[in-house]
Amino acid sequence: MRYNPPQMVQPVVVPRAQHPISRKDIDPDALKVLYRLHQHNFAAYLVGGSVRDLLLGRRPKDFDIGTDAHPYQVKRLFRNCWIIGRRFRLAHVRFGTKNVEVATFRRLVPADEAPPEIEPVREGVEPGDEERDRLIHRDNTFGTPEEDAFRRDFTVNALFYDISTFSIIDYVGGLQDIRAGVIRSIGNPRVRFQEDPVRMLRAVAMASQIIPDDSSAKA
Repeated sequence: MRYNPPQMVQPVVVPRAQHPISRKDIDPDALKVLYRLHQHNFAAYLVGGSVRDLLLGRRPKDFDIGTDAHPYQVKRLFRNCWIIGRRFRLAHVRFGTKNVEVATFRRLVPADEAPPEIEPVREGVEPGDEERDRLIHRDNTFGTPEEDAFRRDFTVNALFYDISTFSIIDYVGGLQDIRAGVIRSIGNPRVRFQEDPVRMLRAVAMASQIIPDDSSAKA
């Protein structure tokens, strides 16, 4: 079954005065990464479950970052950065024993359009500029923030916190679902659960956190 990308949508943007997320609740090292990306004119968003948890008044386990910077552009900004992953390159910015994960915005592609696997970069050897660009473009399918939101599993995990404006950006209705206590799959639930059956377990775990006792989960 092919994936039909959604039509362009106008996101809901919630300004700082209308949401509870404060920078004092964000990990200071994650803030350092967000600020430096923004200072170098890259988009810098707190993404995924951390935004959901902060809205619910919980301390996130991880503070992941989404950006339009490519992995090796991130590496050039941070001396304490390592590139990991084979098919999808991720940047890990290390602060002691802690990693702040930085991922380039990606889009969901059909299996028959997925880029071919390539041999991993030899450990300790950084590719040259020409090879680096080839690796990045073959090994990642980059996208826009909107496309990145629609590739995620559930609406409540597809919210962005923009460090440039301190606003929350919602392309998929995640804010409304948090308020309503709804766990909603992005796209066809049957297809999404077949892609990754573990999503069903994540849905149950999230339901226990955000859904009132007298509510039922929807997917």
